[in-house]
Amino acid sequence: METSEIHFDGYEKVMRCRDERSGLHALIAVHDTTLGPSLGGMRMLPYAGEDEALFDVLRLARGMTYKSAVAETGLGGGKSVIIGDPATMKTPALFRAMGRFVESFGGRYITAEDMNIGIPDLEIVRQETRWVTGLSRESGSSGNPSPYTAIGCVHGMRAVLEECFGEPVFRGRRIVIQGVGAVGGRLAVLLKEQGAHVIICDIDEKKVEQLSRQHGFESSPDATHLGVPCDVYAPCARGATLNDETIPKLSCRAVAGCANNQLLELRHADLLRERGILYAPDYVINAGGIINVSVELLPGGYDEAYSLERIARIYGNLKQVFQIAHEEQISTREAAARLAEQRLAVGRAEKRKAKV
Repeated sequence: METSEIHFDGYEKVMRCRDERSGLHALIAVHDTTLGPSLGGMRMLPYAGEDEALFDVLRLARGMTYKSAVAETGLGGGKSVIIGDPATMKTPALFRAMGRFVESFGGRYITAEDMNIGIPDLEIVRQETRWVTGLSRESGSSGNPSPYTAIGCVHGMRAVLEECFGEPVFRGRRIVIQGVGAVGGRLAVLLKEQGAHVIICDIDEKKVEQLSRQHGFESSPDATHLGVPCDVYAPCARGATLNDETIPKLSCRAVAGCANNQLLELRHADLLRERGILYAPDYVINAGGIINVSVELLPGGYDEAYSLERIARIYGNLKQVFQIAHEEQISTREAAARLAEQRLAVGRAEKRKAKV
């Protein structure tokens, strides 16, 4: 197994790993550990090449720093990606090699589930390193974080509806969900239970058909879903889907979804604001999963009731972001970043004080 460091300004440590025997080609990025060790999920995707994977892991790691700072998890930001097709390349040898790669960070990076990575995969990773969260309840861990990400998004959407319509009520509201995997599919069910009219779409048409039959959701072709009139548009799949091409097509009052890094560029938050579309910053509204796994690391171990109490605070965090945006006449993206930086600054000051 060969590892090498890639230097990027503003990041504490970025490493690549190549393991010829298992076929592993992976990256781990640690963005900031001011508030604690970096925690962020592991994802596996058939990236076009290392440059695309590097772009993804850097954005994700930075987003995790801000996510944990706003959510006050006591953790920093990091992320890992495996370059490869999850349908054909998953093997025990590959995940054991990935475990050794995670272990090489000595606890500075802690991993969890993300796209195309499940508990069985992480259990193999765990054979080589203890720095794994989100394993099965039977093992004393917190389980799959996806349902908690969806729960947190529901709390955040209440703040969004209150901001847009004056009351945090789902009944009768039209919500389009793009991406109905582990998180988006669960979100759709929770929103329907709250009385929302849910329209779903996904590049995987079979997944849409199955959920529609099971729960009675309306569906839309993925190719044309951006033009479906709705109150809230919820992107819940890959990032960078809010851009110059897609934003003009939106027919919604707000964007509030579970996907990470929804904005292709920071300026796209300003474009949403110009169009009168309220944007719920992704790392604020989708923090439920990271909050849940962070509770594993507290003295005494995992406590679901305490986790759900912490996840419910996403509503208040978004209200605070909207207030900052109003008071300072800035985008909600910039408001969220300022809130995160304020909390990071407090952490840096406390570290300096402790050294004196």
